[in-house]
Amino acid sequence: PGILRVEQAMSSSWVEAGIFEFIQLAKFDLHLFDPQMLLSAIFFWNRETCAFEFPCGFVCPTLLDIAAITGLAPIGDRFHPDAVEEEISIKEDKKTYLAFINAHVGQPGTLVSESEHIAFLMYWLSACVFCTPSLQVPKYYYVLAHALHLKKKICLSKLLLASLYTWLDEASESLFRESGPRNLSGPLWLLQLWLNAILERKLSLTSSFTPTCELEGARLTTLTPRKRSVNNFSKYVNAILNFNQFSKDLAPFIRTSLIGPPWLRRRNQVWNMTPDSVEMWFGFLSWDVIMSGMR
Repeated sequence: PGILRVEQAMSSSWVEAGIFEFIQLAKFDLHLFDPQMLLSAIFFWNRETCAFEFPCGFVCPTLLDIAAITGLAPIGDRFHPDAVEEEISIKEDKKTYLAFINAHVGQPGTLVSESEHIAFLMYWLSACVFCTPSLQVPKYYYVLAHALHLKKKICLSKLLLASLYTWLDEASESLFRESGPRNLSGPLWLLQLWLNAILERKLSLTSSFTPTCELEGARLTTLTPRKRSVNNFSKYVNAILNFNQFSKDLAPFIRTSLIGPPWLRRRNQVWNMTPDSVEMWFGFLSWDVIMSGMR
């Protein structure tokens, strides 16, 4: 109910900020994981190259993968965590996520206030995007939530990719500690959906459910294996070891049947590209130093 109330009032703002499709993804079960699939992939992560070391070479999620899964564009303003234009009162002393939401949600029939919208975005960033280990909504998401509230086109895709790489580094390192792996946090959902995409054909992952959301991420949420078995870990490792050559499975979003925003599905011919398309693909192909600034 909370997301629908805010969406009705703020959907146009979300479109302008470039996050409308991504927020729709929160309506699906992003927190359904296959722990053995995640663990099998983490064993192949190389912290020095920030990539999975498969038999065919180095492979990793990219901005193109994030665009297909979430609808986030690879372009936008760089996020500056210390840039706050004005303070809007947010009740940050609430001990749980539910208490935080209840403290800011407006009454039915009333307008969505600035503080309610920012509080919603803080909750979304914390619980659905970066998946913080904190038991309450951290204060440090306020600046980013406030920028999105002001409809600033922050390049959220690069923040998300950097956060995923940071989490993979921590997860990989924890596997080799004497104390063993600890509870991990971060955008596990993104790794799960990416693995669903590259292993879809090898593992014959199928689903009869057809999501109404026009995003690859929504479809991929339905492919996460739900049946747990002690043999799954070895099955997933063997599937990865079978990537002896780079195949189209490792580039799952380069296809004509892609589901996603129009700018991503557009057939671009080098001799007939619009300036907007050139800018978008320049964002995919140009190098950059990315830091999450998130925890």
